[in-house]
Amino acid sequence: MVRIERTIHAASDAIWSVLTDTARLPGWYGEGRIEGRVGGTVSLMGGHIRGTVTQWQPQKKLAYTWNVFEPGQAISDLPESYLTLELDGSKLTLTHLPVLEAFVKLNAMGWHTFLDMVDAAARGAPVEPREAYMKRNAERYGVELPKRPA
Repeated sequence: MVRIERTIHAASDAIWSVLTDTARLPGWYGEGRIEGRVGGTVSLMGGHIRGTVTQWQPQKKLAYTWNVFEPGQAISDLPESYLTLELDGSKLTLTHLPVLEAFVKLNAMGWHTFLDMVDAAARGAPVEPREAYMKRNAERYGVELPKRPA
């Protein structure tokens, strides 16, 4: 499991908007949508991540299943997991479980990156490219990022 608590210095409605409107954070969500209702469809990163909304309590709690798909896959090779985002005023708690042991540090680094981006967007600050946050957080978590071809 990965669980991260973060205080974001923004109004809860601004935070909620970034968590639920994929257009507010295209550098994380990519081409995607989160359908705002229990049973709604989640499709992120062009369908790489797919799931179903299990809890929808505006400005309080969003939870959905998290499934990773490779191009062309109808069924994921990886186990389904669950993402929960809970808001208590400006305190945001992210919980993702289960996480395969081999991926805990990578998963924590990724969610830390997401929260950095949410924080900036909710405050109305410029959001850096995802790769900039990932590089800083990879160092923090001791994760080696793949080298990009030149």
